[in-house]
This record gives sequence, structure tokens and C-alpha cells, in this order.
Amino acid sequence: MHGMLVSMDAEELAARWRERLESWAIPDEILAKAVADPWSHSPERFGTRTDRALAEPDDGPTMNRLSEALPDNGTLLDVGSGPGASSLPLHERIGHLYAVDTSAAMLEGLTVRAEKLGVPVTTVEGRWPDVAERVPVADATICAHVVYNVPDLAPFLRALDEHTKGRVVIELPHRHPMSWMAPLWQHFHGVDRPVRPIAEDCVALAAAMGFPVQVEERESPLERFTSLEELAQSVCRRVCLDPSRAEEVAETVLELGMWPLPRDRWVTIWWE
Repeated sequence: MHGMLVSMDAEELAARWRERLESWAIPDEILAKAVADPWSHSPERFGTRTDRALAEPDDGPTMNRLSEALPDNGTLLDVGSGPGASSLPLHERIGHLYAVDTSAAMLEGLTVRAEKLGVPVTTVEGRWPDVAERVPVADATICAHVVYNVPDLAPFLRALDEHTKGRVVIELPHRHPMSWMAPLWQHFHGVDRPVRPIAEDCVALAAAMGFPVQVEERESPLERFTSLEELAQSVCRRVCLDPSRAEEVAETVLELGMWPLPRDRWVTIWWE
């Protein structure tokens, strides 16, 4: 009976996660006018972050929990790897890295860096857990800044667990990474953005699925943008505005008291 209750709870929490994530969809009439894909990520920007992570190793909870769980010469699975910011800093310990990402350009960036560091790597292009059978069970798994892109979170988490002998480590911002732009959506489009899901919703689902989750939280070690100009260019893409309006966006950000941006809270979830 207890197991049945747990699975029912997990089912409800999974359905709620999906509904809340779907509420982030951009209205069709706004999306139709977008010059660039508002959900896309820049391989160059992520590459810069990876290089910084390699140059200045982070001693936050995510890297600590991963490092203590990875045996010397161990196998590491990085799901949603990007160019490797959350796995390659452990290059001295990695026996083989399995990197999964939907972007060929991101995986190419990871491969170049892994080869320079002498890390044997196998890359798998595709969406997790659709490609899960293409990677072996690893000693430890990292999945950083991915879950807000995952509508079907329960099978995603289950596949992470099934492909890990030891510890699964997940990192995500406390709130949806686009949350900070809510005042700009309201200003330019008169659209209210959602508040949920948040990190606690992911924790609740993982716990309801029976994983013995542990949670740590801290302030992000990174500023989101290095300049107001960089922020304005990003907002034009994310908020579906023509790039020529970047100066107007910058002025609006200042008028609304949004610069400098406060740092995110980052949450580390892990279980054995």
C-alpha cells in the first residue's frame, strides 16, 4: 500500500511539473515575430563558461559532491553536458567521460577541450532519456542546468538513476532561469510569466519516486552578464524583440531598477 501511495504522489507531482513547465510557452503571436529562436543557447557563451570553470575550479556543493563520489579513473556521465563546464574540471580523475547533449556544436566544444586535457570521451547527440541505452552505467552522473528543459521529469530522473552505480548529482537554479525577465515581458508585451516550477518541485518529485535526496543551496558563483549591453542583446532574443531595440531594452532595465542583476540561487540535489 505504501508503495502505491508513493507512486501516486509521484505521478501527480510529475503531472504538475509538466503543466507548470508548459505554462512557460511563449504566445504564438509573439513567437511568430521573433527574429531568432528565444530558447536557443550560444555555444560560444557556454564555451567561455567552461574555460572559466577549468581556469578557476569551483569548490561549491555540486563539484564537491561529484568529486567525492567519483573514484580515481572512474566513469562519469554528463547529461546535458554543453561544452563540459560541470564535468571537465574533474579531468584528472576521469577515466572515461560519457557526454550527452542535444547540440552537436556543444559536444564538439567538449570534445576539443577533453582531448586537450587527455580525457577519453564518448559523445552522444540526442535527448535524454531517449538515448540512454547508448551509454553504459557510470560510476557517477552529473546533470547541471538541464531540468527546466525537461517536461517529462520522472522518466528523466529514473534513467539518470538507472545509469549510475554511485551518486547522481543535479544542479539547477532555484527558479526558472528566465524568471528574472518577468518585468520585461510585462513591459514590452503585457504578458505575465509563470512563477513555478521551482527547484523544490524537482526535489519533491525525486523524493516521491523513492530516491534518498539530499539538498544544498548557495549563491551562484557567476554573474549572469558582464555588461548591460550583453544583457540587452540577450533580452532582445529571449523576449522576442528586434535586436535594433537593444538600447531601448537597456534604458528600460535601468528605469525598472533591474541592473545590476542579483545573482541566482543554485540548488544541488544528490542521492546514492
